[in-house]
Amino acid sequence: MHYGAAERIERLIGDLGDIGDPVKHVLRAVPRHLFIPPVGLAFPVGEPAHLIDRDAAPDAWWRAVYTDTSIVTQLDDGATVLRDVVDQNGGVDLGRGADYTSSASAPSTVADLLELLDPAPGHRVLEIGTGTGWTAALLSHLVGEGTPVGEGNVTSIEVDPIVAEQAAKNLAAVGMQPRLIIGDGAAGCSEVPSYDRVHVTCGVRCVPYAWVEQTRPGGVIVLPYCPGFGTNHALRLVVGPDGTAHGRFPGFASYMLMRSQRVPEDEPARSPDDERRFTTPVDPRAIAFAPAGADLAISALTGLHSLGRRYEDEGVYRLWVSDPGAPSRWALATWRRDAVEFEVYQVGDRPVWEEAVNAYFRWVAWGEPDRSRFGMTIMAGGRQVWLDTPDHVIG
Repeated sequence: MHYGAAERIERLIGDLGDIGDPVKHVLRAVPRHLFIPPVGLAFPVGEPAHLIDRDAAPDAWWRAVYTDTSIVTQLDDGATVLRDVVDQNGGVDLGRGADYTSSASAPSTVADLLELLDPAPGHRVLEIGTGTGWTAALLSHLVGEGTPVGEGNVTSIEVDPIVAEQAAKNLAAVGMQPRLIIGDGAAGCSEVPSYDRVHVTCGVRCVPYAWVEQTRPGGVIVLPYCPGFGTNHALRLVVGPDGTAHGRFPGFASYMLMRSQRVPEDEPARSPDDERRFTTPVDPRAIAFAPAGADLAISALTGLHSLGRRYEDEGVYRLWVSDPGAPSRWALATWRRDAVEFEVYQVGDRPVWEEAVNAYFRWVAWGEPDRSRFGMTIMAGGRQVWLDTPDHVIG
């Protein structure tokens, strides 16, 4: 290994905290640097995003690879070159509107989801979103003991042919042979009779029932649930013998959305039709910065999406709330320093601001339950979000 990779791996494992020995073992067995491209955009927690270039600045590249940092590897589905969003100081210019569409996820998130998945030797695993191929390699090691590594055990689906091609090269270079498929992961892969585990590495707004159908009773599905309101959530589902899956939200997880489930996240266009201006005593920041349990409740009760932007130099915070099924229905609530009433500009015939506020206070009335008390059931006819037990459906 180069640049003290072994020492860097051990330091990274130490930084990840309480993870089990199987995951520690595969992090050592499958070095992350073998799956990171020479140029990427690093997003360290608490630090500015910046370009990393292995040839121009190898120390910075290696540091990003072996810290708990997500690294963006593609913009705008490949239509924008990574360097085009970098300013003259090497920072990422977020004002240029590029969309991040593929990445190497932060090691802590990868480790957390693998812990929730709990794959065992011999398990048949379906991975949704091959990306760089690193997680497919980790899964191959985790389930390949006693068999040729990865052979017949791991199936990985990637929607982007260019991303898939590079992942195949990365995997081949380290001797991994999972089954690789190009296609929409929402349909799963029915070539395998049933999977023991389904591991999803892209954000999901609606869990496809195909994943439940293709998982054996007692099998586990782990995914990042990203409903669009506030923060995102890890979801762990267990499939039952009746063809339904039940599970809870054990923590945070956030990934780039599955392409077939994307919705526009730009600021809604203003419209004079059906517009209404009024004030509210509810500070928009109470909704925007509510705990994860409140976010789950609001999204389940209303189906609304939110987008917040802060303008600190002006003492202003704005929160957009929108109906993803009808972009012409949205509201903009504005907090201003020293204000006691806050302006709301609402467009369309749906009172989206009032709905969000009412849902928030229903969550308060329930005793402000945290994320871990919520769960989800997936069935052939749809999904249900519940509080504490599956018979207490809230949305």
